[in-house]
Amino acid sequence: MTGKMSLIRYALLALTAALASGAANAHSASDAYLTLVEPARADQTRNETLLHVQWDIALRDLDFVLKLDDNGDGDIVWGELRRHQKAIAQYAFQYLKADGDGKSCHILPTGQKVDNHADGAYASLTFDIRCPGFPRRLGLDYRLFFAIDPSHRAIVVLHNADNIATALLSSDKPQIDLGL
Repeated sequence: MTGKMSLIRYALLALTAALASGAANAHSASDAYLTLVEPARADQTRNETLLHVQWDIALRDLDFVLKLDDNGDGDIVWGELRRHQKAIAQYAFQYLKADGDGKSCHILPTGQKVDNHADGAYASLTFDIRCPGFPRRLGLDYRLFFAIDPSHRAIVVLHNADNIATALLSSDKPQIDLGL
């Protein structure tokens, strides 16, 4: 009887482990991507530094907070996304701040489209960061989804002349300084 009980316990343990691993793999990590490109020259006439940015945010994550799938069919189509473009921008930009050497920079949205990654469709927000003067450091404060998903992270890539810098922002480390 003891051998039979051990076998049953072992089978239940194996089944539990298999189910847990399947559940863990069923949903990919919540990632966003911030790609910043510093133009070859700062605008000397306007006395400011300009960076072009593309921010890719998974539609599945945005749908969780903004309910983008209007008809509830499990697919977010272009018409549904277009209806929610303003809400997406308003929601996202409240969780991103930028500064140049400690002075506040302006975030100016320029467009929105859809981009595909290996794990699904992403809302791709394009915008400019305009900083007064010619700062040596760009500070980012990123807090998107951290209140509802502490495992969310942003992968940051800065293209600066011939250099590329990368960083990872998370709920444990929501701020970073990048050299310009």
